[in-house]
Amino acid sequence: MRAQSEKGVDSPLPMRRPARLPRMKKQSIIDYYNRTASERQRRKRMRRYYHRSLERYFSFIIPPGSRVLEIGCGTGELLAAMRPAYGVGIDFSERMIEIARKSFPELRFEVDDIEELRLSEPFDYVIMSDLTMSLWDVQRAFEHLPQVCHERTRIVISNYNFLWEPVLKLAEGLGLKLRQPNQNWLSVQDIDNLLRLTGFERVKRENKILLPINIPLLAPLCNRLLANLPLLNRLDLVNLIVARPESQREAPERTVSIIVPARNERGNIENAVRRLPAFGASQEFVFVEGHSEDGTYEEMLRVRDTYPDKQIKVLIQSGRGKGNAVREGFEAATGEMLFILDADLTTPPEDMLKFYEALRQGKGEFINGCRLVYPMEKQAMRLLNLIANKSFGLLFSYLLG
Repeated sequence: MRAQSEKGVDSPLPMRRPARLPRMKKQSIIDYYNRTASERQRRKRMRRYYHRSLERYFSFIIPPGSRVLEIGCGTGELLAAMRPAYGVGIDFSERMIEIARKSFPELRFEVDDIEELRLSEPFDYVIMSDLTMSLWDVQRAFEHLPQVCHERTRIVISNYNFLWEPVLKLAEGLGLKLRQPNQNWLSVQDIDNLLRLTGFERVKRENKILLPINIPLLAPLCNRLLANLPLLNRLDLVNLIVARPESQREAPERTVSIIVPARNERGNIENAVRRLPAFGASQEFVFVEGHSEDGTYEEMLRVRDTYPDKQIKVLIQSGRGKGNAVREGFEAATGEMLFILDADLTTPPEDMLKFYEALRQGKGEFINGCRLVYPMEKQAMRLLNLIANKSFGLLFSYLLG
């Protein structure tokens, strides 16, 4: 899916996968963390060196005596190590919260889900440690952060460097690390984009921990010296990101045109209209039929007549190929913002609201969606296809600035 205004600066927008690429259900993820809560606490003690190092880096950023919220607090050790004047931890795992309450009764712990956040009070610092990797929808989670921020709040995020994925998978296979559900291996650029789309800006980034196990002499050398050297620090395990709220401005609603090039997609035409959320000052559908053999054109006409309350145009493209169909759709469009929605609906129409809001708020002038941010099953895309897709995305972003 792509969306653009009249100019052309690229801003990749991470998207949910379509339903045909299966992923572990969210409730299954919650059940997993409930089931492994006690074991995870035990494993934390075994990996004491890594977790103590992480606590030390967070404490450099967060002064004692602050109002601190930790989202995805687990069993509460990191929050307690910050020595807050007022500390609140939330997690979607009931079992994790039970353990945290027993371990740290001086702090407040609540069962809550950042993607459906109920908590609404301001904090000086909000911690999200190794959390983005486990979230179902990272953008939706970030959209709830303003509920717990004031204008000087700092969001402190840590996540694993995606270069470490094969190493950590090997550790899981050898039993040296607790097995995890499918995770989001987000790059710093991915997180930057998601923060910017949801009204935050990164103010600081650091890479830390080159050797996460305590080997005398070697661990201090790696983590205090080598981990901070240029280039070599790109190999560090942990990315630390500090972000703050951007000043908000009210943006006007815009008229939109949704270009739907379609060839042999008769079964999806009505769903494209029915499933599209209401957004914008007005909406216009421009269906461009590409010489189908299954009655797609006739279905377009039927849908146009069935929904007289919607602005629907139906064209037959004069040439061949998707590029020609899109160009002719653009020519017929009248909206201030132009959107391309593939008629196979592998990109859910429901996601178009995210593109619209990103454009309306000035987060980009050309926004291209990417399904490769979130994990896919092994059979969902071949390795060469995955490499080609990622390479094309990088080249596309580079060419458009």
